[in-house]
Amino acid sequence: MAKATQSFLSSTDLSHRAPVREGKGAGQWMISLFDRFATWSERRRQRRALEALPDHLLSDIGISRVDAEQEAHKPFWQG
Repeated sequence: MAKATQSFLSSTDLSHRAPVREGKGAGQWMISLFDRFATWSERRRQRRALEALPDHLLSDIGISRVDAEQEAHKPFWQG
């Protein structure tokens, strides 16, 4: 039984396939674009949530209201 499993595993081994090309094809470009938009959207959401926190919760995490306002007013594309 172990020999049959060994034979099956060796026949399904994908390590012999050609490596994926390193480069930016259309698919990679679209993935990169999607990732960028997702990052921007998440950054915007987090900054709005930070701005909406009450002062006592901001102080719990060590951020002043001024710092929270400054962060919230940054453009979404700025890290």
